[in-house]
Amino acid sequence: MAIEVGAKLEGKVTGITHFGAFVDLSGGVTGLVHISEIADNYVKDVKDHLKIEDVVKVKVINVDKDGKIGLSIKQAVDRPEGQQPPQQRERTSGGSGGPGGGSGGGERFNRGGQDRGGGRPFNKQSAGRPAYGKPSFEDKMSRFLKDSEERISSLKKNTEGKRGGRGAKRD
Repeated sequence: MAIEVGAKLEGKVTGITHFGAFVDLSGGVTGLVHISEIADNYVKDVKDHLKIEDVVKVKVINVDKDGKIGLSIKQAVDRPEGQQPPQQRERTSGGSGGPGGGSGGGERFNRGGQDRGGGRPFNKQSAGRPAYGKPSFEDKMSRFLKDSEERISSLKKNTEGKRGGRGAKRD
């Protein structure tokens, strides 16, 4: 039986890794369900969702020319027409680098509206937009200019020090 992209099949989980799970399809053919294709929500550990010997329904999402088969469990779920999968939270850059952690994206207040401390002090200019929103273009541009000026001044200090000051002759 040829495995075709878009086919929905049943298979048995034969191996679990930190990046996904291997699923044995019919005829000894094995494919990989990447961790991002296991569930609609964030999956921190594959073992929280799957166990070896579990029988799962998968959808073939790609077949490489070297024989590797990409599978998806979340795409294999039949949803009523017009129903969208739950939207994933948008991640902000900076801070902890992961969901639910640390000082990401200006989340200075908890749900009760109380100051959690740490981070930057309250800025009156940003009071008009939500604390969890994306920074405006002007904010991004001013941050870029500040970083750029700091880098240039640092670079000038380092190169002048190596040459012995301004206008010094090199040997």
